[in-house]
Amino acid sequence: MARIIAVVNQKGGVGKTTTTVNLTATLCAQGKRVLLCDFDPQANATSGLGVDKNGASPNIYDVLINGADVERAVVSTKYGDVLPSNKALAGAGVEMIGIDHRETLLKQALDILSPRYDYILIDCPPSLEMLTVNALCAAGSLLVPVQCEYYALEGLSDLLATVRLVKRKMNPELALEGVLLTMFDSRTNLSLQVAAEVKRHFPGQVYATVIPRNVRLSEAPSHGKPVTAYDPFSRGAEAYTALAQEMIAIHDKN
Repeated sequence: MARIIAVVNQKGGVGKTTTTVNLTATLCAQGKRVLLCDFDPQANATSGLGVDKNGASPNIYDVLINGADVERAVVSTKYGDVLPSNKALAGAGVEMIGIDHRETLLKQALDILSPRYDYILIDCPPSLEMLTVNALCAAGSLLVPVQCEYYALEGLSDLLATVRLVKRKMNPELALEGVLLTMFDSRTNLSLQVAAEVKRHFPGQVYATVIPRNVRLSEAPSHGKPVTAYDPFSRGAEAYTALAQEMIAIHDKN
């Protein structure tokens, strides 16, 4: 059965999609069977692995709302498999209100796919509404990207309160996979201060690998490729490869 990891932070622009796309590709390159579940209506993770977000049908919206076959929705790429999203997902939170067991719709879909994979990574929307609650109910753990900027920890208390609520009421097994420092610039005092503060808030739960501020990471999505395919020798590619190796090593130990 797959390890299902939700990549979540309700702040936008912290590197959730970048992390989900590139970690999918680097875990795949390490020989793991990986599925990226794009659960953000913007569908940037779908296009980030070269899948046409407008043409992918059925997609995760069709699976959850229209009862489409989840196995038919999976698209294979050379960087890993994708369960695609599109903008229709934006209304799904409202449409779910009238559905029984609405908090576990994604879990039901991913449980069908789980035996095929080593990892399922869920790219979550930048909010704490029904889609994110579905992702937290489906996941065994969450990975929280935190950017090394002012107000990095702002809003994390809201996220952790939501996580506690989901654990208490719906998914007692949910755990913190780890906190990932993104957009790190070792030349600035700010990055170093934020890193120290995050480590103080999450002792023993911050990945040793940090993701640097890197132009190639920003450019790769417009080419429909993870950074390891766009520029395999960039600092961004090296960092996500190191993250995949660190994650695998931690799981092998446990």
